Amino acid sequence: MPTDPRQRRAARHAPSPAASPSAAPRKTPITVERITDAALQVIATEGYDALTIRRVAAVLGTGPSSLYAHIVNKEDLDDLIVGRLCAAIQLPEPDPASWREQILDVYAQLRDQYLKYPGVSRAALAMVPTHLETLRVSEGILAILLAGGIEPQTAAWALDALTLYVNAYALERSLVQQRQSHHDDNWVLSREELVDRFTALPADRFPHTRRHAAELTSGSGHERFDFTITLIIDRLAPRPSATITPSTSA
Repeated sequence: MPTDPRQRRAARHAPSPAASPSAAPRKTPITVERITDAALQVIATEGYDALTIRRVAAVLGTGPSSLYAHIVNKEDLDDLIVGRLCAAIQLPEPDPASWREQILDVYAQLRDQYLKYPGVSRAALAMVPTHLETLRVSEGILAILLAGGIEPQTAAWALDALTLYVNAYALERSLVQQRQSHHDDNWVLSREELVDRFTALPADRFPHTRRHAAELTSGSGHERFDFTITLIIDRLAPRPSATITPSTSA
């Protein structure tokens, strides 16, 4: 530190080495968190089909080899993505009196997370989860089912069936939205067009489709989602409570 006040003042106003035009900017290190962020950015803007290790590396301004220092392969990246989305899921304290409502709420949260990123639920299909956040959600759902009195084996298979439905539902919604974004795609029909087509079918071959065209095409928002989840959980029979045989001894 200079002893002369004028020199100290001059030193304070002198550009620091970091601000020097000749100094090379320091690169932000590649981390698992940044890789996951970049992957979700790709999916949000381009869809899940565009997600590759090379594309994520390009978003981060590096090469694929830099990513392989942190992840194993594309499946590992899928696990990280699903884990990140599951981290946003809020799990309730299992309540035997409202376990059905709790199951519907948790899966609605997962559905909404998937729908933010077109096609991302494909990452969860045919994948054995290892991410702790994904396992946390599965553990929470299992705990709710068990609290509702469901037998462990039934609860385990119900967990699998419900999760599979949510993944498929979110994927279908994403595919429909993708097709609707293509203005020249004539395969996406409005409800009115579907009703017109159904009611125009030959009456001798499609009597029920013609008669119930309105019912077949009904449902707005997530009404069908709520219907299916509720249909599944309402079919789960809680195990019978253990009965206590009164003692006959004097």
